[in-house]
Amino acid sequence: MGPVSRLAAFAGSLGSDGRIQCALCPKRCRIPEGLRGACGTREHRDGALVAANYGRVAALALDPVEKKPLYHFKPGANLLSIGAAGCNLSCSFCQNWHLAHPPAGEIPGDGLGPRGLVKLLEDYRDANCAGVAYTYSEPLMWYEYIMDAAPLVREAGYQNVLVTNGFAETEPWSSILEWIDACNIDVKGFDPDFYRRECGGELGVVRRNVEFAVNAGVHVEITLLVIPEGTDDPERLQEMVDWLSGMDENIPLHIARYFPHHRMRRAATPLGTLLRVQEMAMQKLNNVFLGNVALPDGSDTTCSGCGHLLIERNGRRVKTRGVTEAGHCAKCGKRATVVW
Repeated sequence: MGPVSRLAAFAGSLGSDGRIQCALCPKRCRIPEGLRGACGTREHRDGALVAANYGRVAALALDPVEKKPLYHFKPGANLLSIGAAGCNLSCSFCQNWHLAHPPAGEIPGDGLGPRGLVKLLEDYRDANCAGVAYTYSEPLMWYEYIMDAAPLVREAGYQNVLVTNGFAETEPWSSILEWIDACNIDVKGFDPDFYRRECGGELGVVRRNVEFAVNAGVHVEITLLVIPEGTDDPERLQEMVDWLSGMDENIPLHIARYFPHHRMRRAATPLGTLLRVQEMAMQKLNNVFLGNVALPDGSDTTCSGCGHLLIERNGRRVKTRGVTEAGHCAKCGKRATVVW
């Protein structure tokens, strides 16, 4: 199928210089006719801003919800994971750079309209599919498509999941969260200089949007990639833990091991560093998990009241243990902070 496009939301008027401004993210790109913004997807075409990646699915798979990662949302279920090209950050360590920033002018993927997505969901109903995850690159750059698809997905009885960098302006962020049931927000670190230098973003914007999502009642989990001499500073990590625990001590934090990718060629994160970060974080957070590494108990959910094992994870195998039908710990009776 050919490309599908539509007028983009949050577009400013034409300036006297012939450029049109995009207001989706804080970069506020002013785009000349025939060109695209920093994300590579929002195009100035004939005096209007167009979503050039609308309906263009460049990646699609049925994934375990734990792969997003989401550990306290529908454990053991699957999600139809879809993604399109484009990202508004430029992380030097990006693991999906080929999709986030394809060659200039290219928008890979096949056309799939919002109703076609719902129809595809129905095909996976018997595969324990709980809904759709908008993921792989940066789904906020697929804003118009998600805003069309998410209400249809919810109407059909499924969940909408967003795996995002959270780097968006307030109005589009609040609008899209109305249709999102759960999100994993990738906080790239807790040093504003690192955010600007290595990612081309602003930590303050992401902090604001995480807080907004939590306060809006969306199920939120956080991922932090621990990069040697980048995001592993103990003081910054403590600041991040204090910030998260100040919102809700039950917010799941996924501490992921870094491996060399894209432009960053530093050595992989030592396992000892991950364990130290986990130990520090667990002083204030109840649910701290290790990612990109297979370590005993690093992915398990235990009761914050008595330490009893509630959910055991071994690769893609998930076993719920010691939980009552009402979702409480079978040993001490404390409610598990999990969306079942």
